[in-house]
Amino acid sequence: MFIDYAFADAPKAGQSGFMAFLPMIAFMVILYFLLIRPQQKKQKAHQALIAAIKPGDKVMTGSGLLATVTKILNDNEVMLEITDGVQCKFIKSAIVTVITNDQNNKAVNKIHG
Repeated sequence: MFIDYAFADAPKAGQSGFMAFLPMIAFMVILYFLLIRPQQKKQKAHQALIAAIKPGDKVMTGSGLLATVTKILNDNEVMLEITDGVQCKFIKSAIVTVITNDQNNKAVNKIHG
């Protein structure tokens, strides 16, 4: 009598393998679309931004430094002019964004109100 109740709820052998992995597979798919895919898109956009940098562009580094690109040294390095006559060598990946005239005007208007 006790043995009958113990085996009554046992899963069928054909379903147990797939059904056990179904929640894990669903979690991986959700993780991909919520975390991994947006990060890959962001990384590709940043790589395209860095590849399009040219002398004369105003840029902002990861530390918040605003500078102008004076020279592309090689595939990984650029020369940035921080202020008149002050130039520093930076790794391209340190550049976060290219500042356009529209962004610059909005920042100036925000400061001067």
